[in-house]
Amino acid sequence: MNKFALTGHPLGHSMSPLIHDRLFALSGFDAEPYQLLDIAPEDIPSSRDVFAEYLGMNVTIPHKQAVISLMDELGDSAKRYSSVNCIKNDNGRLIGYNTDCDGFLRSVELLPISGKVVVLGCGGVGRMMAIETALHGGALTLAIRPDDIKKAQILMAEILEKCSGASVKIADISALDGSYDLLVNATPVGMFPKTNACAVSDKVIENSLSFFDAVYNPTETLLMKKARALGKTAVGGASMLVYQAVKAHEIWYGGSFSTEDISEIILEVENEVNKMNEN
Repeated sequence: MNKFALTGHPLGHSMSPLIHDRLFALSGFDAEPYQLLDIAPEDIPSSRDVFAEYLGMNVTIPHKQAVISLMDELGDSAKRYSSVNCIKNDNGRLIGYNTDCDGFLRSVELLPISGKVVVLGCGGVGRMMAIETALHGGALTLAIRPDDIKKAQILMAEILEKCSGASVKIADISALDGSYDLLVNATPVGMFPKTNACAVSDKVIENSLSFFDAVYNPTETLLMKKARALGKTAVGGASMLVYQAVKAHEIWYGGSFSTEDISEIILEVENEVNKMNEN
């Protein structure tokens, strides 16, 4: 029963089969080809028996909260974010995890997340990145559009509750100034096909030391291009995509991978994205 799948709706084109099948092959784990399982939102409440047919699953939009009621247990990260993107079938017990945070943290482990950090956006992924930054001691600025102020205030209160003594402030993204050790883009600005957009001004890029962009298509956003042209370090979203999958394999069956192997898969994903955009 070594079956694994991604569920979401709609799924469309996904990098998950490429990533997971490569990881299974590298680890020598005997698994069936990774599947895509499109389940409509209204069918999730009755899908527990379907989930139980798989040894492990990944979960994407819009099911990350909806599947929680089907779980027998939640890992700490899933509890922290009320979001499940990875499920392990442990002899019939479904255990929910959140590996998005692992993907983010491993992607930025060589970047100064404990310094002065600005996170652009405060949606699902931005919320996670902001909380992880605060948990790792970063002095956090939430840079948002004016219509997101209420959401940012709620997130700020949540961070201060979770991380006693955390340094958090809110800024308008269009009026952002100051210097930062790390700038994290958690908005869709710059995503394919609108690749000529950049979430912040050139001045902010000049005043920031390093960058992480959650966007993985294109593989090099305009933000990253501008940063790299100034000789700064910029990491793209493909690394987070691969590292959250790596964490899932560690959870499912204790998979272990070398840094070199993971780097090769990240490159493979980036090449595949570039090929898609050429067609």
